[in-house]
Amino acid sequence: AVVSTQSGHYGRGKQLCSSRDRVANGLKKLLETNDLVANMEVELTALGPELKKKSEDTDTLMATLEKDQTEADKVRAVVSEEEAIAKEKADETEAIAEDAQRDLDEALPLLYAANKALDSLDKSDIAEVRVFANPPEMVMTVMEAVCILLGSKPEWAGAKSLLGDSTFLTRLVNYDKDNIPERTLRNLKKYIDNPKFVPDIVEKTSRACKSLCLWVRAIDSYAHVFRTVEPKRAKLNAAQEELAVVQSELAKKQASLQEVEDKIKLLQDTFDSSVREKESLQRNIALTAARLKRAGKLVTALGDEQVRWAETVEIFQKEIDNVAGNVFIASACVAYYGPFTSHYRALLVSEWITSCKELGIPVSDDFSLVNTLADPFEIRQWNLEGLPRDAVSTENAVLVTKGRRWPLMIDPQDQANRWIVGRERQNGLKVVKLTDKNLLRTLENAIRIGLPVLIEEVGESLDPALEPILLKQTFVQAGRLLIRLGDSDVDYDKNFRFYMTSKLSNPHYMPEIFIKVTIINFTVTILGLEDQLLADVVRLERPDLEEQRNALIMKINADKQRLKDIEDKILKMLFHSEGNILDDEELIETLNDSKVMSKEKVPTATLR
Repeated sequence: AVVSTQSGHYGRGKQLCSSRDRVANGLKKLLETNDLVANMEVELTALGPELKKKSEDTDTLMATLEKDQTEADKVRAVVSEEEAIAKEKADETEAIAEDAQRDLDEALPLLYAANKALDSLDKSDIAEVRVFANPPEMVMTVMEAVCILLGSKPEWAGAKSLLGDSTFLTRLVNYDKDNIPERTLRNLKKYIDNPKFVPDIVEKTSRACKSLCLWVRAIDSYAHVFRTVEPKRAKLNAAQEELAVVQSELAKKQASLQEVEDKIKLLQDTFDSSVREKESLQRNIALTAARLKRAGKLVTALGDEQVRWAETVEIFQKEIDNVAGNVFIASACVAYYGPFTSHYRALLVSEWITSCKELGIPVSDDFSLVNTLADPFEIRQWNLEGLPRDAVSTENAVLVTKGRRWPLMIDPQDQANRWIVGRERQNGLKVVKLTDKNLLRTLENAIRIGLPVLIEEVGESLDPALEPILLKQTFVQAGRLLIRLGDSDVDYDKNFRFYMTSKLSNPHYMPEIFIKVTIINFTVTILGLEDQLLADVVRLERPDLEEQRNALIMKINADKQRLKDIEDKILKMLFHSEGNILDDEELIETLNDSKVMSKEKVPTATLR
């Protein structure tokens, strides 16, 4: 109970402070608005001459800009022609480069093939060829071709000399393939044309000579392709030199154009800035005029609100000062005074208030459980669900909804029963009795899927099987919230709600029942009985008036809720508003709606 009172004290205090701060902030915004109006009238008068001067300066800048733009257009036309010539030359150069690259792309694979052919050779392969005294025909043919490329006599003695050179392979790898004499290629032609001078045939005689054969053929192919590429390279170089001259001239003219455009850009920026300043002045004038118009609406709409909100801040402050005692007594009411009639409840509260004051605990003289723990919208909703409108019934509803223990309601006239049924019908309420044979099965299903359950006609004792539910003996197992009901563990849905009613007018409950449930005395009061009798008489004699009464009650509730929603919206918008309040047109219109609603008379119907 102590922990509950502490958390209730904190929550109620925080709620009251938040409400007070919202209303106080709204009041502050309204007072600030009064100071804004006088300043805006002076500001609007001063903006007129300033706007006229800015318009004249802008027109002068526009004339200068148009003149410089005409000169820039002439220079731009010349540069555009030069750019077209340069582009044409660049396209021509690019075409030459692409043509040369295509031929070169054809030659490069051949070059790679020549180098690859040498990768498989080592000194032992060279020694294998060199040991021949009288080399086979294809070995001699291959070595003669190699000798021709390396500038040696095409004979075996010269070949052996080359093979004995330690730099033989290096000379092959670094061979100057781009500058092979034409005579060398002519001498090599008879070997290339030899049908037996192919790697597959040479391999049958010597593996090393196969690689040399591949190299010779690759070098020959590369040389022929390179002779096609070289003239194109020369043509490309000439075209590139010509293009460089054209582009150099173009760059000079582009630089000249850039100077002109930079000047125009600077002028354009100045002009744009002047236009923005002019438009800003125009917007400022329009905004100030609109603000003054809204200010008129605001002053009209906020006169009464300002007084009402000032009074509301004072009320909230008093409640905040007394929140400790009020929450303490409210907690005591929820815990203890449910079984008593209204007379004894009033005596208890009076004694508690006196004791709090003696102990120096701040508390309201006019303490009300309903005002502390319920709000008007919630109470109206209870009434629509069938709760009688007398104070005791409202207090009982607070005990039912705010208590931590499940309620057991003393209800000889079925008032509580009708309210619970009306309240929970749309939520799938299950109505049972302790004598029902499927009671535990119904409870188990309701607990599992989170449905409300009402047990009617409870006597002076409770079934022991209900104890886990009454004490809320839930536990967590494997991440599931469970409750043990009978011999089985049932998944516990936190939406489950449990109510009990008794038709006994003066039951005697043992203390062990009091500690398990919240006992609430729903015995009808004189006022509640009057309401019920009047409703029954009207329903029988004048059903049209009963229908009209119900419609009026619903309309009253809707109007009150709408007024509350509008005020909440205003306070929220004021609390979050930034800058000038007169710029928020939605807020001004909402304030006007609040003014109209607050002046409307709530319709009433008196039936006698």
